[in-house]
Amino acid sequence: MKPALWIISMVFSVNIIQVVFNSSARAASCCGGGSGASLILPKFSRAMLDFGASYEHYDGFWDNKGNWVADPRGSDLNQYRINLGYAHRLAPRWQASASLPYVWNRNQYSQLQRNTDGPGDASLSFWYEAFDKIACVWEVNTWEDLIPAVYWGGTLTVPTGVSPYDDVQDNFDITGRGFYRFDASVLIDKTIYPWNASFSANYGQYLERDINHEYGTAVEPYEKKLGDRFSSSVTFGYTHFTDEMNSLTTTLAYSYLKEDKAEIDGITDSTSGFRKKSIALTLAWATPSRDWVTKLSWSHSPTRDGWGENFSATNVLSLGVSHVLR
Repeated sequence: MKPALWIISMVFSVNIIQVVFNSSARAASCCGGGSGASLILPKFSRAMLDFGASYEHYDGFWDNKGNWVADPRGSDLNQYRINLGYAHRLAPRWQASASLPYVWNRNQYSQLQRNTDGPGDASLSFWYEAFDKIACVWEVNTWEDLIPAVYWGGTLTVPTGVSPYDDVQDNFDITGRGFYRFDASVLIDKTIYPWNASFSANYGQYLERDINHEYGTAVEPYEKKLGDRFSSSVTFGYTHFTDEMNSLTTTLAYSYLKEDKAEIDGITDSTSGFRKKSIALTLAWATPSRDWVTKLSWSHSPTRDGWGENFSATNVLSLGVSHVLR
């Protein structure tokens, strides 16, 4: 397999989860309409419906030394996604959410052209709110006003997408990783109007699986386990209120993603593993009651050496709409 095509296959499957779940599906902070980084209910809300759509363009890739390399002349690599999400409160401090994307690949790489589509990998999350009251304040009068909203969560990724281990022709057909993964997460969110900030971190492990097919062809059975995965993001934002108390929040974010090398029959696969850094700008419009939140986000990976490794540089434009049921 050509190195560039292998990287493309990793990007198509990884970004389905990373971008859809962490960008398009962004809903609200504990106050509703802030800088929250995943599908999380605002405090005291009953449920939430979420719809997201995104367009991702691939612009070259970083090799295994972190050097950026342009795609061959005439290449045009794109992916379109829609994502449906739902969150529901289980108890005063507990909530659950589910997310399912659908993916369209529209790609031309050198002389190869492929147009495919299919479901992506689904996710199921549970979150615990480690705070009793809304942590958003207008001014700081006591030390308690500085306490942030803290969420602890776990996410199970289910391989509902099409992976290289299904009946596919090549990497351009895939829409999922083909592995179960569990992530442990923490989200810290604080708003002192008009400013807000958040920090999130996720650590995930894949389950090992048996493989006897690759790209529709039978192969000698072997066991494979993808490398442990870590991601984090930091956001800073400012909220402007209109006279009618609609709000417009502008948020800047820096994100980091790393996945360790995979193992095949217990032996490290030296060609696997990757890392990527990106920056993002998000605009979020919320109604006075914070029951409707609309977000427009642009995520960018600079095409410079050192911003990634074994991964593609991308530009992602996402639009999401969330409706909170009180």
